[in-house]
Amino acid sequence: MDILRFITAGSVDDGKSTLIGRLLYDSKNIMIDQLAAIERQSKHKEDGDIDLALLTDGLRAEREQGITIDVAYKYFTTPKRKFIIADAPGHIQYTRNMVTGASNADLIIILIDARNGVAEQTRRHSLIASLLHMPQVIVAVNKMDLVAYSQDVYNNIVIEYAKLAKLLDLDQVTYIPVSALYGDNIVERASSMPWYEGESLLGLLENVEVQKLINHDKARFAVQYVIRPQTQALHDYRGYAGKILSGIYRKGDDITVLPSGATSTIKAIETGGGTSVDEAFAPQAVVLHTADDIDISRGDVIVLNKDIPKAARELEILLCWMDNKPLLAGNKYLLQINSTRVKAVIKDIVYSMDVNSLQKNYHPEKGELNDILKVTLKTASPVVYDSYKDLPVNGGGILIDETSNVTVGACIIQ
Repeated sequence: MDILRFITAGSVDDGKSTLIGRLLYDSKNIMIDQLAAIERQSKHKEDGDIDLALLTDGLRAEREQGITIDVAYKYFTTPKRKFIIADAPGHIQYTRNMVTGASNADLIIILIDARNGVAEQTRRHSLIASLLHMPQVIVAVNKMDLVAYSQDVYNNIVIEYAKLAKLLDLDQVTYIPVSALYGDNIVERASSMPWYEGESLLGLLENVEVQKLINHDKARFAVQYVIRPQTQALHDYRGYAGKILSGIYRKGDDITVLPSGATSTIKAIETGGGTSVDEAFAPQAVVLHTADDIDISRGDVIVLNKDIPKAARELEILLCWMDNKPLLAGNKYLLQINSTRVKAVIKDIVYSMDVNSLQKNYHPEKGELNDILKVTLKTASPVVYDSYKDLPVNGGGILIDETSNVTVGACIIQ
């Protein structure tokens, strides 16, 4: 049984947490004790209703304010598929949390309040989904009960969002009208909207074909640790532990170590418990042994000679800025891509993106919190990378503040 990872996103009070709660409740994925707990805490208990948003709003601050702050993860299963849900916050100041949740998702559900239409956060989350090359987008027009289940309201929102999707090159977009509060079109088709002829939301999630992110063509192995016991029994043992990011490695393969450019051959491959195997593939964690004693350290990337990635000290990066302190040309940070961490400086801010008009503002003085920017980054030593579009697992990274060790930016390498 395969797993679908998806994230819900949208503006504040669009009903993301309620939708997930309804999905869990109507698909019978809530334990009896969980149900009893939220019945006790529900704000609407006196009306005979339970507040399903409490299933995902786990922080006390979230429950007090009735908003989502952190990314809440929930798990459920149906006879067809397993699911991991990330409920992203809608407030603009928590956009950084949405980026974190979206980076590992196969699909995004963008909620739109039927009363408000396409809002600024809808555009921002759609832009982020576009930059991350999300393979599937479901646009759920929620709170249809508050617009009398009007087909015209729904159609106008679909037309408006379709224009945005075209500008952002979002190809696979599916639209569905729902009422999370009453469960309309969530698990079962709703009689309240007979004009809608598509599947329920759960039906879409169960049947959607998702393009998995694992690439078995381009071989990339990020060295995380050099194993050198130097014991009597393992005096000459030297292995390179890490995760196969993509591709397949076989005993006897000719390899190149980047960024040094040293070459050798794979002498042996070990999996968990020291078991020797003839081949291993992504996303396995393994230990590689080389035929020659060459200098390999944490942060190096071992690749096959037939497909060498780029290595450069100057990178063009799309950046989602996550820090309250502004981004300025000349600022110094640490750039981390997988196990590689190098010092970097912002050479130039090429442009910032206006979320509403999607116009580019070239060479702004600075970048502010939640801005989407393109920057030129110069690193202290060569960085081994692939374009995010070609190989996301080796084309994304983070910027880290050197003094506070706080993650200040999500990077998409062009």
